[in-house]
Amino acid sequence: MNNKNLYLFLSLIGLVLPYWFFFSFLNTNGLNVALLIQQLFANNISTFFAVDLIISIIVFWIYMVGEATKLKMKNGWLYILASLTVGLSFALPLFLYFRERKLELR
Repeated sequence: MNNKNLYLFLSLIGLVLPYWFFFSFLNTNGLNVALLIQQLFANNISTFFAVDLIISIIVFWIYMVGEATKLKMKNGWLYILASLTVGLSFALPLFLYFRERKLELR
């Protein structure tokens, strides 16, 4: 499996698995945003992961904008939207997949 196909596969996993847990939360609690945020920052370990993820997403956005501009990739907003609606586990491999496709066309 080449990198391009691996990135596509990982983006699908990064789409399905986070939503599996999110829908489980919704099934149990409904759309209780206050509870979601409370549980996200419930203790030092969950806060550690949340803050680490937030910083990683910001770094991804900076890298993605620079790389997409350099390679003249269109629809950079799509990867930001993907990171905000699903997460970095989906957005990063999705971006890398399309980056590999762009590099193949050069």
